Amino acid sequence: MAIAAARLGLKCVAIGHVGNEIYGKFLEDVLQAEGIGMAGMSEETDVLNAPSSSYETLLCWVLVDPLQKHGFCSRADFSKEPAFSWMNTLSEEVKRAIKRSRILFCNGYDFDELSPHMIISAVEYTVEVGTSVFFDPGPRGKSLLSGTVEEQKALEHFLRMSDVLLLTSDEAESLTGLVDPILAAQELLRKGNRTKWVVVKMGPKGSILITKSGITCASAFKVKIMDTVGCGDSFVAAIAYGFIHNIPLVTTLAFANAVGAATAMGCGAGRNVATLKQVVELMETADLNEDDKFWNELLREHLDSQEVTFLSKMVLNGSNGRMKHVTLQKVVSELLPKLKSSQLEGTLSS
Repeated sequence: MAIAAARLGLKCVAIGHVGNEIYGKFLEDVLQAEGIGMAGMSEETDVLNAPSSSYETLLCWVLVDPLQKHGFCSRADFSKEPAFSWMNTLSEEVKRAIKRSRILFCNGYDFDELSPHMIISAVEYTVEVGTSVFFDPGPRGKSLLSGTVEEQKALEHFLRMSDVLLLTSDEAESLTGLVDPILAAQELLRKGNRTKWVVVKMGPKGSILITKSGITCASAFKVKIMDTVGCGDSFVAAIAYGFIHNIPLVTTLAFANAVGAATAMGCGAGRNVATLKQVVELMETADLNEDDKFWNELLREHLDSQEVTFLSKMVLNGSNGRMKHVTLQKVVSELLPKLKSSQLEGTLSS
C-alpha cells in the first residue's frame, strides 16, 4: 500500500518493526528506494526485554493457486501471541510521524504483529492529533469477531473511530450479517462515530463508495489479470489520494479501480505494484467491464431512498430516477492532465 501510494506521489512513512538481519536490511533498502520513510515502533527498553527470535523481521509467505486465489502464512499463524507482543508503548518517533500525517492506514493483519492494546493506543493518539484513520479489516476481520475479548474490543474501536472503512463485499457481510453490500456499508456508517466513507471492493465487478448522503458506483476496468495479490492495497492508495486532495467521489473510485487493475496486470505485490505510468496508460484505454444486470439488481432497492452516482462508459440520454450518470471520458479528461503532469514533476501537487 505504501509503495503504491508513494508511486502516486503521496509522501509515505511506514510504521512498524524490522530486525537487524538480511530481511530487515532488504526491507529498509526497498522502502528507501521507493522514497518511503520509516518510523520504528519500538523503544530501547522494549528491545532489551524482547527474546531474540521475536525481534526478527516478520516474514509473510504468499501462496497462490492456479486460479489466482491466494492466502498468507507467517510465524504469527502458529502463535497465540502477536509477533511483537513485547511492544508496550508507542515510540516518540511513531507519534511524530502520526501527528505529521493526514492519514494513518491500518489493516486486520496488524493484529498478527501488535497487541490489541498497542493498536487501540495508536488509534486513540491518531484521533487525538486530528489525523484521519483508514481501516481495512481484510480476511482477519471475520476471525477477530470471534477472537479474544481484547481483539473484539479493538476491532469494535476501529469500526467506530475510523474515518474511512475499506472492505470486500464478503468482509462487509461478515461484519454486519447483511448480504447486500450497500445495506452493510450503511450499517457500518450508522455505527461509526467518525465514519465518513465506507468503500466496498467487489473484484472484477468494480466498487462502491457509500456516504451518509449518497451512493457512488464504478465498474472495474477490463484487463488481463495475471495476479490479484496487492490489488486491494493499491486500490486503497488511490482512495487515500482522492481523500487527501478532495477529488470528486466518482473520480476517486474510478482512479482506485484503475490502480488496482494495473497492479493485477503484473505478478506479485511490493515493488511489483502498479507504476503511475501504467495507471495513466490504462485510463487512456478507457475500457470498462460493465455488467448492467449486476448493477441494476444491486441498485434497484436503493434508487428511491438515496442519490446514486454511476460511472458509465458512454453518455446516456435522460435519467433513471435519482441515478446520476458520469461518463468515464469526463473523469479521465479531468484526472489525466494532473497525472501526466505529476509524471513529469515526479510528485503530485495538491
